[in-house]
Amino acid sequence: MQDTISTGKQSRIIKKAWHVFWHMLFWLGMISFFIFLARTNDELNMRQLLVIFLLYPAINITLFYLNFLFYIPRFLDKKRYWAYACVILLTIIVYGIGKYGVGLQFKDVVLIHSKNKQISFTSYFFSTIFTSLIFVFLSTVLKFTTDWFLNERIQRDLENQRLSAELAFLKSQINPHFLFNSLNSIYSLAYQRSETTPEAILKLSEIMRYMLYECNDNRVDLSKELQYLQNYIDLQKIRFGNKAFIDFKVMGEVTNQQIVPLLLIAFIENAFKHGVANDVMTPIKLLINVDECKLHFYIQNKKHTHNRDAVGGIGLTNVQRRLNLLYPDKYTLHIRDEDDTYTCELSITL
Repeated sequence: MQDTISTGKQSRIIKKAWHVFWHMLFWLGMISFFIFLARTNDELNMRQLLVIFLLYPAINITLFYLNFLFYIPRFLDKKRYWAYACVILLTIIVYGIGKYGVGLQFKDVVLIHSKNKQISFTSYFFSTIFTSLIFVFLSTVLKFTTDWFLNERIQRDLENQRLSAELAFLKSQINPHFLFNSLNSIYSLAYQRSETTPEAILKLSEIMRYMLYECNDNRVDLSKELQYLQNYIDLQKIRFGNKAFIDFKVMGEVTNQQIVPLLLIAFIENAFKHGVANDVMTPIKLLINVDECKLHFYIQNKKHTHNRDAVGGIGLTNVQRRLNLLYPDKYTLHIRDEDDTYTCELSITL
């Protein structure tokens, strides 16, 4: 715990150090640029360059950060607008007087015209007000811009955390939902004293191993997900005493494509749960077509008019929500609930 806190503190210190570095680099670059331009003017000596392009910019930069670091957070961010206006006005006046005082120390550089006439206090003071307002304006713009980007990043982080929590919740629903249905199937076999019960338990253990150890990542190999679907279908065939009829085909080339785990199983569960699987004339039709980065999933089953599970509905609702979160604008889902058949077609850009 202490190591985590220490690491977080070090990260914040490093981040602040980088901010200071980039700010210093920017101002040094700006000052150097103007000094370089002014060096082309032979009338300015080194003393004049330092006063005009180093001393006075340094004074203006202090005003910039006084507003950026203190006035805006303490007044403007807290909506103390009148206090902020008064503080800014007072500061600009103080800076104007202070700049004139500095100018008296370098009268020949700052206050003397080309005609050897000294600039009056009033004229110089009003010119400093304009300069000060520019630096106040720039620091205000920078502050609000950085705060806006920071708030946007915080909002994105919070949204990502919310989505991650919701996805974790949705995924946590899948395992109990699947296990509930599978245990029902195995209970039915055990109740009938079927010799296939051990085989069903073994098949279920393979499925659960995949769900527990292979599905922790956001994406899994499509080949593994398809094998998982095949294992589930095999389990259902055992449950039906090999009298479950399903026309399952995979077309296309399955290479290194990846998919969100446990995304397709709900459609197959739904077909076995609410459909007729033991009619050889109307088998469950399942077609998966893989085309490079596209996957087309099609399943159709004859509806079982006597099978109405009031507890059902978690699976498909879960899938649709996960699709919205994980494949936004990258999928199409069409569900046709007709009198005799139920059809689902899903296309995903992997």
